[in-house]
Amino acid sequence: MAFTAQDVKTLREKTGLGMMDCKKALEESNGDMEAAVEWLRKKGLAASAKKADRIAAEGIVEAYIHPGGRVGVLVEVNAETDFVARNEAFQRMVKEIAMHIAAADPAPRFVDKSEVTAEFLETEKRIATEIALATGKPANIVEKIVEGKMNSIFKEVCLLEQPFILNSELTVEQMLSQKTAEIGEKLSIRRFVKFVMGEGLEKKKDDFAAEVAAQMGK
Repeated sequence: MAFTAQDVKTLREKTGLGMMDCKKALEESNGDMEAAVEWLRKKGLAASAKKADRIAAEGIVEAYIHPGGRVGVLVEVNAETDFVARNEAFQRMVKEIAMHIAAADPAPRFVDKSEVTAEFLETEKRIATEIALATGKPANIVEKIVEGKMNSIFKEVCLLEQPFILNSELTVEQMLSQKTAEIGEKLSIRRFVKFVMGEGLEKKKDDFAAEVAAQMGK
């Protein structure tokens, strides 16, 4: 299948990778756009794997406040050099990661699987079991429901496992791998925190009847 320069441009815009890589991907995929995207994903993951042992000690901390001021995010993303940390493309990527954290539902709690504690998993399994048992289904069905929940838990709570909010065809990890291949340095998300206005606070509930009674008693 033949492809044009516009196809190369489209693939580059879709993946964020270099023009020569995109051209090579289309050649390897006989002009099939979706197959080319998959080829680039694999190439990007392979390229980033070669950089896995490097130390990414530079980077930036990005702050994002969602319009309305009710949700805010701080995220630290690292690169190997200060040159990349000052690069506009890198800074834009970090901003997009902060926006993802702000918008993601369910909200991520960990960067990756390595941060998920045994205590957290045990708690989630217990809750899932109680919910499944409440349905009144047979024990074997309850077991399958709980198993399904635990298999999906990492995609819910780990930032790198979530579908990227700006391109749901990629996980955050895959997006980061593509950027690593494009920029040529190891990139990593070190930590983040999300603030939601009023989260954890018990909001005051006015007892109108009690208020009226108190006024009458004066």
